[in-house]
Amino acid sequence: MTRDWDAATYQRVSVPHEEWALSILDRLELGGDERVLDAGCGSGRVTSMLIERLPEGSVVAVDGSPSMIEEVRSVLRPEDEALVADLTDLRLAEPVDVVFSSAVFHWVLDHDALFRSLRGVLRPGGRLAAQNGGAGNIARLKKSSKEVAGREPYAVHFEGFGEPWNYAAPEETEARLRAAGFAEARCWLQPWDVVPPEPAEFLRTVCLGPHMDRLPEELRDPFVSDILALEDEPLVLDYVRLNIDATAG
Repeated sequence: MTRDWDAATYQRVSVPHEEWALSILDRLELGGDERVLDAGCGSGRVTSMLIERLPEGSVVAVDGSPSMIEEVRSVLRPEDEALVADLTDLRLAEPVDVVFSSAVFHWVLDHDALFRSLRGVLRPGGRLAAQNGGAGNIARLKKSSKEVAGREPYAVHFEGFGEPWNYAAPEETEARLRAAGFAEARCWLQPWDVVPPEPAEFLRTVCLGPHMDRLPEELRDPFVSDILALEDEPLVLDYVRLNIDATAG
């Protein structure tokens, strides 16, 4: 979560994230006057949707990427705020009524620390509503990227490279939430295939950022091309979403 992102490209290609965010917002049923933490706000595409549902409320937009925070400021109102912070060690001046998060938690490897941190900024009785990659997410892409990363000339750059995602199961997530101080927790998986309109840019920017960070510039495009050569055309990403609803004790 502390790596920087290409915020402008992310804003252009992350169209599927709107559908994921809408599914969370629809079940959240905001009253419109809440103070809401957008945990991992990204470039602002989803934050602007959240703001529309809070005419009398406010948003605290948080992300580990300075570029994302710079981008999100363009959609904020005077009553909203934005800050660069680590979600596993979050400090806010005032507690929030709701924690909202879309397509973020799988980038945080320590979910125990994540949920403790989020519980710490929620008022008692406050709600957590989130969706992120869950068990089985992008299984085909994971296999293809691992195969290509083991080839030359890429392999030398991936020595000691651990899996950059935490795709957790519902049962273990519910247990972690309760241990972190959430009185109620319900989690479930939802298959959600995605056909990205710009496959190469989508993989580079959305899925494989940590891989790109390992490679010199001249190997990044060939790496993505070699992965796409192993995939069907059009590229279909077999996303599995982990939905999370919890209430702070």
